Formats: sequence, C-alpha cells, structure tokens
Amino acid sequence: MSDGSKNAHNPLAGIKVVEIGSSVAAPYAGWILGALGATVIKIENAKGGDDARQWGRMFPDGRSSFFLALNGNKKSVTLDLRDDEDRNWLQAFCIAEADIVIQNMRPGKVEELGLDGPSLVAANTKLIYCNMGAFGAVGPDRTKAGYDPLMQACGGIMSVTGEPERPPVRVGVSINDMGTGMWTAIGALAALFNRAETGRGCVIDGSLYETSVAWVTNQATMVQVDGRDPEKVGSGARGMAPYQAYECADGFLVVSAPNDRLFERLSKALGHSEWLEDARFETNQLRYTNLTDLNALIMPVLLAEKRDHWIDIFETTGVPCAPVRTVTEMLANDQTAALGIVQSLPGDGPSLMGMPISFDGVRPPLRAMPPDLGQHNDEIRKARV
Repeated sequence: MSDGSKNAHNPLAGIKVVEIGSSVAAPYAGWILGALGATVIKIENAKGGDDARQWGRMFPDGRSSFFLALNGNKKSVTLDLRDDEDRNWLQAFCIAEADIVIQNMRPGKVEELGLDGPSLVAANTKLIYCNMGAFGAVGPDRTKAGYDPLMQACGGIMSVTGEPERPPVRVGVSINDMGTGMWTAIGALAALFNRAETGRGCVIDGSLYETSVAWVTNQATMVQVDGRDPEKVGSGARGMAPYQAYECADGFLVVSAPNDRLFERLSKALGHSEWLEDARFETNQLRYTNLTDLNALIMPVLLAEKRDHWIDIFETTGVPCAPVRTVTEMLANDQTAALGIVQSLPGDGPSLMGMPISFDGVRPPLRAMPPDLGQHNDEIRKARV
C-alpha cells in the first residue's frame, strides 16, 4: 500500500477532494482523482449511502460490484444534509479544507442546501467546484434529471449504435456517466494548474448530455456533408472498409484493413489476390460503397476456419485483427496480466481495475479498498471538532 507521499505516480498527494455524489459520474471523477493520489472524502446518506452500493452483482459479504469498481482509495463520511448541524459541518469543511468539490445531486439541490459552487467559491476563492448535471448549467432542460441511457438516446449515440433495421441499443458501458467523470477530472486538473499560477479556483460545469453530444463529433461533422444522418453499421465504422467483426468457425474476429496497403495484405492472406483487380474495390471509398459485395466475398472464407487460424496468418502478414473476447477472457489474457492494470490488496477480496496510464513505467497503486458506509466518520469529523 502506498504511504500517500507525493511522487511521480502519486501526483495529487496532499490534494483534498469532497465528493457529494452517487451512482457513477461523480464517483468515477472521484475515483480518477483518488487513483492519482488525492484524499477523496465521499459524503453519503447514512440510510443506505450511495445508490451504487445496491447495484450490480453482490459479493457474499454484501459488497456491490458496482460500488467496488468506482470507489477505491476513498474515505466514507455519512451525513444527513436535512440536519442543520450536519449541513453546516459539510459547508465549513468544504470552505476550510477542500481543494476540490465534486457534486452530481439533482438540479437545484445544492442551492437549497447552501452547498452550491458560487457560495462556496465566494467563501474560499481557491476552491475548485465541479458540477456534474444531466443537461448542463443553461438551457431549457437545465433543471431536468437524467441517467446514462437517457443521454445516449437524446444525445445521438443510440441512433448510430447497433445493427441496421434493428431497435435502438445502449452502448454496453456507462459511457456518458464515466465520460462525464473523466471530463470533470480533466477540468479539475486544469483548474489546479491554473490555481498554481493565479491563486484562484473556479466553478466547472459538465454534464452527461454535453458528454454524449461530444462523443458523436465525427458523426456531427459527417452529417454536414450532405444532410444525411449516419447509418448504423454494427461492428463496423462509417466510411472505412473492411473494418468490422467477421464470424469464424468458432467465434468472431474483428479485421481492420481500411487502406489500400492493408487491403492488399488481406486479399493475399485470404488467398484472393484477384480482388485487387476488381474495380469495385480500388479505393477505400469504393470498398465502403460496395461493402455488401465485398463482405459477400470475405465472409465465407473466414467462416471456413477457426479464429486462431486466421489470427496466425494475419499477424504473420501484418493485417490488424483481434478476437471478440468476453470480459472473463479479457481478464485471463496474458496482455492484461502483463500490464498489471488489474490491482488488488493482500487479503481484501476482489481485484479492481487500475488507472489506464502509468508514470515513468509505474501505474498509480490501489492504496485502499472502497470504504464501508460511514467508515471514516470519526477520523474526518473529529478532526474538525
């Protein structure tokens, strides 16, 4: 376990973060900052705590898989924010001790409680305060609440996800919740950098809707070419071919050959050099235009052999490819193990995902498992008495 001292892979040691949030977005932002070394104090309702404590699959000891995944390296303090004493304590703590406050309460709630950004930053001009709402700080929908799938729907992501002529499907991970957490953490880091120069904090606004529309940046630019909405392309990508999952005898293999050089390698690897002379496939744009015809040629060839057969051939000939793995297969994979991204503490249960970056070859360590509800009440609150 890290001793908490500041170093290259613990760069935020000494920074104190107050997380007034639940579910995924705010906890993920807090997780990022905590993984980078900050002390993250998670404020929870004493009656049940973070909603995520009841989400996902439950371990035999009652711990939630969702909560464990999002709340490592944090301290839990329980408060009743309807109680004047508890609310006043939190307000004073944020003003006197916090460097960063993160919140994703329902719109208008922090203002009712006197815990809003303008109020706290006015009292502590060095404070960095992060709002994480559903639709953003302005506009006709600013007071609405929202969850990740709602934002995938109204932000455009669902319209380009899935197979043609099939009902809308959600991206299988909480891409807007976690993306908003990531953008908020990036904003907080930029604000810390600015504070070091100016001595002043600020209020940062992010939202699930803004994250959702930002993810479709390519599609939003594409639609301006001819006014047509992008079509669903399943495992493929618009304007790139061949670039998708193909079925083999024992599973699916993603093949990526979206330029002339790679298409030449693929054609030869599959034993069909004559495709290179076909006018329909001369360029990437033509291959995409004639993708149905191209796939009708590729699919039966790949389906005739197992994935490993084709992986061996493609890796030898320089054709990018990857098997479609389950999560269990990914966790057991040698590359995952070599990276050491799945972390654990001796004798303390499940392994957790670490930060997807390293500093000078060292990944920020897991310092503490996610806290029990109210585990740090005495430690944190008594320090302010």
